[in-house]
Amino acid sequence: MKRYIFFILLVTGLFKIAFAEDIRFTASAPSTIGTGQQFAVTFTVNSAASNFTAPSFKGFSVLSGPNQSSSSSMQFVNGNMTQSVAYSFTYYLQAGNEGSYTISPAKVIVGGKSYESNTLTIKVVKSAQNTNPQNNNQQNRQQQNNQTSASLNDNDIFIRTNISNTSPLLGEQIIVTYKLYTAVGISQYTINKLASNKGFWSEDILKENEKPKQYKENLNGKQYIVAEIRKVALFPQESGKLNIEPLEVDVLAQIQTQRKRTNSIFDFFDDPFSSAYQNVKKTIRSNNVSINVKSLTVNGKPDDFTGAIGNFTFRSDIDKTETKANEAVNLKFTISGRGNIKLIDKLNVIFPPDFETYDPKINDNINKSDNGISGTKTFDYLIIPRTEGVFTIKPVTFTYFDLNKGKYVTLSSPEYTLKVAKGDGKQSTASLTSVNQEDIKYIGSDIEHIKIKPMDLNKKGEHFFLSDLYYFLSFIPLILFSLAIFFRRKHLKLKSNIALLKNRKATKVAKKRLQKAKNYLTTKEKDKFYIEISHALWGYLSDKFSIPLAELSMDSVYIALKSKNVKEEITLQFIKTLNNCEFARFAPGDESLTMDKIYTEAIGIISNTENELK
Repeated sequence: MKRYIFFILLVTGLFKIAFAEDIRFTASAPSTIGTGQQFAVTFTVNSAASNFTAPSFKGFSVLSGPNQSSSSSMQFVNGNMTQSVAYSFTYYLQAGNEGSYTISPAKVIVGGKSYESNTLTIKVVKSAQNTNPQNNNQQNRQQQNNQTSASLNDNDIFIRTNISNTSPLLGEQIIVTYKLYTAVGISQYTINKLASNKGFWSEDILKENEKPKQYKENLNGKQYIVAEIRKVALFPQESGKLNIEPLEVDVLAQIQTQRKRTNSIFDFFDDPFSSAYQNVKKTIRSNNVSINVKSLTVNGKPDDFTGAIGNFTFRSDIDKTETKANEAVNLKFTISGRGNIKLIDKLNVIFPPDFETYDPKINDNINKSDNGISGTKTFDYLIIPRTEGVFTIKPVTFTYFDLNKGKYVTLSSPEYTLKVAKGDGKQSTASLTSVNQEDIKYIGSDIEHIKIKPMDLNKKGEHFFLSDLYYFLSFIPLILFSLAIFFRRKHLKLKSNIALLKNRKATKVAKKRLQKAKNYLTTKEKDKFYIEISHALWGYLSDKFSIPLAELSMDSVYIALKSKNVKEEITLQFIKTLNNCEFARFAPGDESLTMDKIYTEAIGIISNTENELK
């Protein structure tokens, strides 16, 4: 009886530990800010909460809050779904005097229990702008110039929808390209809303994470940098007038306030960290497009036409024409070409009644290019003749509408004659591995003899059930299962700390970018060299101090380095290197010597900063 009670208590405890919900209530804010700077304090809980109680923000001015928001996400990993939710309470504050301030924990109620967030310590330091009074007037004038010149009009940046054919046939492939035109630099863009494709079957042509194609184009007497940010192949599934709704995109434009553009194609994603630019966010939409889909002609339309439109070829292959009863034969049909090949779903194949057949295994090999969708589709049939004789597999036809010829075309496979000899009464082991053969019957075999095995006898009264070995083996899976959950949660928690991962990889990423810059130095590609040097320096700072790229500036760099007790001379040298990189890009003189000097400075300042932070 004691063993039963101990077993039940152990199982119940382990399952409570394994499946108990891990409630996390955290507070986050910048660790160091400058006087007068505005910032956000966010309290996040991973479950539905009530009775949120905010702490005192003594030493700061509350601009707004609490601003509530929620988010949820689902992930499928190896067929398993995980779902997570987050509820946030955000306050926007403004720093006052210098000093170190503590924000006490906030409180919430989750499931009838009270939870507290972590305590925040924020250090307010003197703004870097005030530490260099000699440049105050120059910086103020620059800020005023930026404010007066940072504006966009509709002709500076816009999206156009280009369609290869506005009057296609029903099922005919058309290419839709969304082109982003800009006369200013862009640091990033985000597609917020995809265009609606109601009435179409669509296929993305651009590969995931593929850089957009860029080139120059003169439009109405004005030169633009053009990027093809999205390209899809559409196949209309109904005739008549169909509408393609606009594509909505958020762009972060770089408005130049001092320096002229170089008109280089690489300026499309220009250096977003130059002090000569100001970030301006704008939402733009592509134009609304209507197309007129024409119906296919009914004259000469074959009965076996199933909607294939394009230009195709058709062939068939059989692995053997002589076999024995109960042996498998593989028959394959292949359709190749350009058009709506993915919409072809079946063939009309008629086999002799003495054959046992299965549904075909269908494989697609699709190619995506600027010209649209092409590739091959194969239908693999497994057939098993059950009796001997000579059998005929009639030709199989495939009909499609040829766009070049403007008419229906019917292709046919050859007729196959299959000679089947008498089998040995056993089922063949030959088969098509990709076809499900669970229902293959075992025909023509006699009943096998019963196999007599030696008997294993145990002593009377000895049983494995409830024995010591039984308990030991029963506990091992539960313990291993609990340990697996524990280490899995620990791993996910570490992996979710994006800031920590970026901090650890900051130096490694910077080295890769510097190596790429060295290659451009060897080939004397000036613009690419300075872009990679700038990305290496600013990217290192962003990853090392968890500062978003859009918030980086000379002031934020000074504050971040000072908060980590980096020596003053190294901090000033880092800022000087950033400025030298920008000025050297457009300064006259010996380009080789200047590029070598900038490269040496970049390596030295990153190494010195890394040594200071250790």
